[in-house]
Amino acid sequence: MAKQKGFIKLKGSLGGLTFYESGGNSIVKTTEGVDKNRINTDPNYKRTRENMSEFGASATVGKALRQGFGSIIKNIKDSTITGRITGIMKRVNSLGSGLRGRREFEILDNKEVLEGFEFNSKVPLSTVFYPEYAAPTLDVNRSIATWVVPDFNASNFLRPPEGATHFKLILVSTVLSNYTYSAGLKKYEPVAPTENKVNGITYSDALSVVGQVGAATTLTVDLGFTSPLPNTVGVIMATGILFYQQINTELYELSSTNAMRISAVG
Repeated sequence: MAKQKGFIKLKGSLGGLTFYESGGNSIVKTTEGVDKNRINTDPNYKRTRENMSEFGASATVGKALRQGFGSIIKNIKDSTITGRITGIMKRVNSLGSGLRGRREFEILDNKEVLEGFEFNSKVPLSTVFYPEYAAPTLDVNRSIATWVVPDFNASNFLRPPEGATHFKLILVSTVLSNYTYSAGLKKYEPVAPTENKVNGITYSDALSVVGQVGAATTLTVDLGFTSPLPNTVGVIMATGILFYQQINTELYELSSTNAMRISAVG
């Protein structure tokens, strides 16, 4: 039995799976009265096996993405993030090549599915941080991510939470490998395990929420690769903002309106 946390909440039975609500949660389980061995072997449950294989793989690839943002995600995520990431990975999987139940996760080919994902669905980045800026870019090796935010007036282009005195901009970069089905192992494996989940993060200086910043802010993350990354991986770049309150000389993070989104995949 598993909780259903995708974008679309289903009710009823589909492909040998039953979707229902219990205790305020959306649950998915195999149809009552069906023996596990029968599901695994009966030709009538071929579609069920395919659904289970790809759903489980979507959760696995989604977990890899969350781990790539592990150093910051706890400061920004909402309670639905696991299900929402699994949902977008299932969309990537549905567009992949191969037979049902073994379709590949092809990150670069489907980057538009990932771009724009908000880590805190209740606080999209554009609702608290809205100066004009371009998405991060990558160098020729796809190792160095750079985000440049032109000078702006924080009084006009921020919506800080009550009590905030400062903010920091953040750039996070992580590698996510394509995943392919291994018939021998009967599960999905990363195509590029060495590069998979390599990540880095950088923060701007603490800046006042009032007045002109005074200069362009340039953030750079270097993942350390000395040769071009293969096309079987995507470099996921997320941009965000953290708010702080200064008390005496100390800065204390305010978690209520921190925001981050996937701005580019290269």
